[in-house]
Amino acid sequence: MIINTGMRTDIPAFYSEWLCNRLKEGYVCTRNPYNQKQITKYSLNPDVVDVIAFCTKNPAPMLPHMDLLKAYGQYWFVTITPYGKEIEPNVPPKEQVVQSFVELSKIVGADSMGWRFDPIFLNETYTIERHLHDFEQIAKSLAGSTHTCVISFIDLYEKVKRNFPEVQTVPRQERLFLGEEMVKIAAKFDMTVRPCAEGNDLERFGADCSGCMTLSTFETAIHGRLNAPKKKSQRAECACMLGNDVGQYDTCGHFCRYCYANTSAAAVRQNRSRHDPKSPLLVGRLRPEDVVHEAKQSKWRDEQLSLFDWKHV
Repeated sequence: MIINTGMRTDIPAFYSEWLCNRLKEGYVCTRNPYNQKQITKYSLNPDVVDVIAFCTKNPAPMLPHMDLLKAYGQYWFVTITPYGKEIEPNVPPKEQVVQSFVELSKIVGADSMGWRFDPIFLNETYTIERHLHDFEQIAKSLAGSTHTCVISFIDLYEKVKRNFPEVQTVPRQERLFLGEEMVKIAAKFDMTVRPCAEGNDLERFGADCSGCMTLSTFETAIHGRLNAPKKKSQRAECACMLGNDVGQYDTCGHFCRYCYANTSAAAVRQNRSRHDPKSPLLVGRLRPEDVVHEAKQSKWRDEQLSLFDWKHV
């Protein structure tokens, strides 16, 4: 099965000690965001966990602990954008994140790394020209460390509109122009652009519109086949194999203006004050009224295929 750590928060950046403790103890608990009394307990035994997926803006805190992840297949999405502190207040400098990306790629391999350049929005500072210039500079720095770049244009979720009221969607013509140019730039550095939930508009320019975190993404990372059950995505336009997320909303300390996972800075601060690195839960501890059920887990990897049977998808 696949364990996902990054759809609700940034665990490597802010909760690496907690994750290391969970890996050592061999299990993790997560609270249902829609039913606070319902707890799911996941085994982290490599016998039933084929891949752990990460989405982060700062993988550096996990780099000293990569030995704990050796037994697992891994896929890392690392977001590096052109935005400054006025948009991403607590994200480290881009140069530092690039350096961590390259170092991480040397450990897990380029097939297990994806660069995210999203969400894209336009204003007086972050113009089309600025995006393309910074995109090329970052792509050049990451050349050889990944073959994948995911792009998406900003979606105005309710949380985004509340926390970033002045932001606007990117008009279709600008999306097409940016997408076409980014495909060309990425190709120069042996990268394929994968639009995230953007339909098939960029396919004509050479983008791979099959999805950004698909089953084939994980199969390429582990160089093997996964007999995964069919699972519907959360959104009709999304083809991703999201796995089982062990994070919690309202816990990410980056405070990015465009974040869909945080309700408010106050909610994040309150939750982070309740974080205990030794707890099986990311926030708080198990309560008497909680109902804990163990997830049904099984290994998906097809062990009968040899290395010679495998080819990249």
